[in-house]
Amino acid sequence: MNQIKIGAFIKELRKEKGLTQEQLAEQFNVSRRTVSRWETGSNLPELDILIEMADYYEVELRELLNGERKSEGMNRELEETVLKVAEYSNEDKLKITKRMHLLFIGGVIAAILYQVLVFTDHADNFFGGFCMGIQSGMLIVGVIITSKYAAKIKAFKMRIINKR
Repeated sequence: MNQIKIGAFIKELRKEKGLTQEQLAEQFNVSRRTVSRWETGSNLPELDILIEMADYYEVELRELLNGERKSEGMNRELEETVLKVAEYSNEDKLKITKRMHLLFIGGVIAAILYQVLVFTDHADNFFGGFCMGIQSGMLIVGVIITSKYAAKIKAFKMRIINKR
């Protein structure tokens, strides 16, 4: 798969519709910078966005993935399989988001408990150390997870919000 060719095709389709990168970004709930990365070939859109993009531009998914127009039609079964893969991917992202929320809530509760213990001069016991450890652990885990997935989770949330 040639990402640069796909990016050039996405840019061509956008220009055919007379859209700016900003307008396309609004259409798919992403940043203008993300659209720029698609068009330069440094990144590709998520699978579910590719499917929406194919519908929006009235081209086949295969054409988008090949980076050029084709005259042959896409097999309906293949399209359904791709949609199922996209659904599975979104469900997986939703699980990650829920875990992130739980980790964040756990860290906040531990931080509050630790601050209460510090305020009442009881932070020097086992429970104070435990709260401090949980708080620090959740912070470290949160940083590690968000450093890799933050942008993807944000884009996924925006797509979910707009679908409802």
